[in-house]
Amino acid sequence: MPTASTPTHCPYCALQCGMALSPLPAGGVEVVERPDFPVNRGALCGKGRTAPAVLSSGVRLTTPLVRSGGSLVPAGWEEALDRIAGEFARVRAAHGADALGVFGGGGLTNEKAYALGKFARVVLGTSQIDYNGRFCMSSAAAAGIKAFGLDRGLPFPMEDIPRTGCVILVGSNPAETMPPALRFFDELRENGGTLIVVDPRRTRTAEHADLHLAPRPGTDLALALGLLHLIVAEGRVDEEYVRERTTGWEDARAAAMAHWPEYVERITGVSVPQLRQAVRLFCEPGAAMVLTARGPEQQSKGTDTVGAWINLCLATGRAGRPFSGYGCLTGQGNGQGGREHGQKADQLPGYRKLDDPAARRHVAGVWGVDPDSLPGPGRSAYELLDALGSDVRSLLLMGSNPVVSAPRAAHVEERIRSLDFLAVCDVVLSETAALADVVLPVTQWAEETGTTTSLEGRVLLRRRALTAPDGVRSDLEVLHGLAARLGVEKGFPTDPEEVFEELRRASAGGIADYSGISYRRLAEGAGEGVFWPCPADPADPEATEATSELTEPVDGGAGRRERGTPRLFLDRFATEDGRARFVPVSHRPAAEEPDEDYPVLLTTGRVVAQYQSGAQTRRVDELNAAAPGPFVELHPRLAARLGAAEGDALAVVSRRGRAVAPARITPGIRPDTVFMPFHWPGEGRANSLTNPALDPTSRMPEFKVCAVRVEKAAGTD
Repeated sequence: MPTASTPTHCPYCALQCGMALSPLPAGGVEVVERPDFPVNRGALCGKGRTAPAVLSSGVRLTTPLVRSGGSLVPAGWEEALDRIAGEFARVRAAHGADALGVFGGGGLTNEKAYALGKFARVVLGTSQIDYNGRFCMSSAAAAGIKAFGLDRGLPFPMEDIPRTGCVILVGSNPAETMPPALRFFDELRENGGTLIVVDPRRTRTAEHADLHLAPRPGTDLALALGLLHLIVAEGRVDEEYVRERTTGWEDARAAAMAHWPEYVERITGVSVPQLRQAVRLFCEPGAAMVLTARGPEQQSKGTDTVGAWINLCLATGRAGRPFSGYGCLTGQGNGQGGREHGQKADQLPGYRKLDDPAARRHVAGVWGVDPDSLPGPGRSAYELLDALGSDVRSLLLMGSNPVVSAPRAAHVEERIRSLDFLAVCDVVLSETAALADVVLPVTQWAEETGTTTSLEGRVLLRRRALTAPDGVRSDLEVLHGLAARLGVEKGFPTDPEEVFEELRRASAGGIADYSGISYRRLAEGAGEGVFWPCPADPADPEATEATSELTEPVDGGAGRRERGTPRLFLDRFATEDGRARFVPVSHRPAAEEPDEDYPVLLTTGRVVAQYQSGAQTRRVDELNAAAPGPFVELHPRLAARLGAAEGDALAVVSRRGRAVAPARITPGIRPDTVFMPFHWPGEGRANSLTNPALDPTSRMPEFKVCAVRVEKAAGTD
């Protein structure tokens, strides 16, 4: 183990907060602050501070497990890998390559995500690969590509937020989901700017806002259209900007004008005076931003909803200008990089499209295979999970826990149980891993080197700080071993830097161009990382072989900078004509609206002390003490109708399932809405209730709104 402190990054959310790991005399490491890293300036939430607790051998897996006689029992690595390879070969021979599935995760490093996508397409020959990042910001990605020609969570660094005049924060609660980020919004207000929070709950973040808008869940699209209507009606459109830097305004304006304020008030529950106040706060400063998160995105109309908020920015000239723009607050640790380099069903490395012949030729050339051998696009995440046990017979799963995190989770669990064979790579025995036929214990963030890409598009280097326990291997070693057993001896190195060098070549010339980034460069510059796109400089001794194929920088000629491209679109957008595109959209109801049998709306989210499916955080005593289990948050008026008191067990029932958890009564939520966090399995599993209705473009499920009924659980007085 290194004897000095090792600079690295938190393993949890997309802030990728800087931290250092210092060795302890008795073994293990402790977290030390890194005030030099600009995103968190040393601050860490409880999850980051306690992250080393999951490294303990008493918490994590340290030996492979294979199913024997109905139980998982310890086994050797060779036996475990042989069994996986043998089962995959058998299923492929009997049912074809597409009977094999691969499901990845938004927490995998860039190197792992890249290698996993390559493994699926080159070794298995399957199109059936996707990842849980589809559940994160896919709607925002789809809308960003439509409008700007490019999807990067934030087109500017976090440090720009305090320097704008107004931020509309839609469906995001950073006070609990990424606490160190809250300081940027507080500094915005200290500098004289204003914060508008859009959320059906009065969250901890909303407590910091100058204006809180609490729309009915599923109506964010109508709200954005109502604001744009007022911007037009009040003469606040930046006509010169619209004329010079956009296309499609006439159709988008016509769609917005059908959403007059009183109509929007009836749909959303947000009053007309509040709508007018929001427009004034947003339009009066010289610069402003709209930032969205899962609230508007995890809807069956999420792409259109985000598109409506982007239209708001474009109509007012608030995109591609300093301290202005639209951005998405990515959730998972490598949610950005995870979808750029090939583990998403329709993508190849560099954010290339799998059905683009030129992209296939380029990547196939790097991989040394025939472009025609690469399969086409496969199923999206939920559709892949829904096909398990029927079209998809065997599954390799890395870094995800869909038994807890997927919508309609009981159905997904049933599909997983119906598989012929399931292999899981994880650091702990998650609820999904417990159903596997083979479980492989893999290294964690502090035990391996690799890169991640933060919500800013900042590529960062995580460094190994300690040696993994005996019996634990890296995901790259797993893929290397399986590839060799399945007849591909070369092309799957175990050294992460070697993988990254190949990723550079594969991404060169793509939208997410990493070819100018190297481990050496990431280690320099105080470890602040490099923003993509970062094409290679042909004069650089580390330039890749593919520099002759590079396109012009997508930010319109800013060129290669020491930090890459921190700010996009200042000169032009990443479209063919350099103009941003308005997309006309109109409000439509949620896939499932309340009715007589299910009269209440459910929305879901996170709490500060737990993370995603809780597979790791639920194993940390300090975090469990702060957030020991699920709950149902409801308004006092709804509680009174039910005759429920604080702490009473409530049953929440949807058309898909039932969940039971204690009541938490607060006036900070709409009376027609209940909220449940989704971190827990068992009877309190919120995703037993959620609706898998998919956005037609992004294939994002509608996690954020479904119809339920709420009743006191049996046995409650």
